Amino acid sequence: MITRPQNPSAFVLLFSLKGSIITAIWRKVLFTVLISSVVVATHGTLYHYKVVLTATPFTLWGLTLAICLGFRNTVAYQRFWEARTLWGELSIITRNLTRQILTLLPMAADHERRQLLDLLIGFGYTLKDFLRRTGPSEELSRLLDEPAREAIAGKQSPPSALLHQLGERTINLARQSGASDMVQVHLDEQLTRMNYVLGGCERIKNTPIPYPYILMLHRIVHLYCFLLPFCLVDSIGWFTPFAVCVLAYTFFGLDALGDQIADPFDTQPNDLPLDAMCRGNEIAVLEMLGEQAPAAAQPVNGVLL
Repeated sequence: MITRPQNPSAFVLLFSLKGSIITAIWRKVLFTVLISSVVVATHGTLYHYKVVLTATPFTLWGLTLAICLGFRNTVAYQRFWEARTLWGELSIITRNLTRQILTLLPMAADHERRQLLDLLIGFGYTLKDFLRRTGPSEELSRLLDEPAREAIAGKQSPPSALLHQLGERTINLARQSGASDMVQVHLDEQLTRMNYVLGGCERIKNTPIPYPYILMLHRIVHLYCFLLPFCLVDSIGWFTPFAVCVLAYTFFGLDALGDQIADPFDTQPNDLPLDAMCRGNEIAVLEMLGEQAPAAAQPVNGVLL
């Protein structure tokens, strides 16, 4: 996630590259500008044939393209926001379950409750690794004990296996400490909510926007930007490359931004900062335990992962 000041100056808004989508699309925009320059230099002539394109089809194409890009980006943002809501739900569940383990199981041994809370923290890191399809985080080696690491080793869904471990140990500890059935029900409700978070994240990760729709938009955007200079050269002359640059930046930028936020669990600049969220959950648990918590994750080059 890109971090930015709350009230950026006009200079930052106009000229800052940090947080701009142009770092992902500048090659396409530059190539389009070069094509425009060649078209202007040749007066729109291609192999001794004058290419004449009027503004009417480009007006219709541009309107249709803008509507399609707007719809796709709306769908992509809905996926992004749903993912953020699910991880916010996980933070709430983590705090609730920590509080319940500490207050509703007073007869349990401190080291047993701490093992449960380590598993609870480790669930977030395991879910993050699973969604990003990376290897186990370094944090898991200190948070998970040997039985928990063995339980998730080789599993297709490590978060599900770890959640099963967490559920078994939580209920067993509640029974051993003499907790009432009502307390066990409350604990199980929080574990069930964690399962809903896992299922929601899997739904977003495993159900991308249909590929033919994305492919069609990519092709139309490129075709529109590459043909646009032939429409403008006779009317605005050497101003054509600048006008094409602005339009190409708009369409290529919207296209690239939709691609980035459509998979909110990735590590691109506009994706969710899952590392920072996992660290935030760990900090919340340790502070409730009264222990020294690690520092919050900090952005690197303006990007918080």
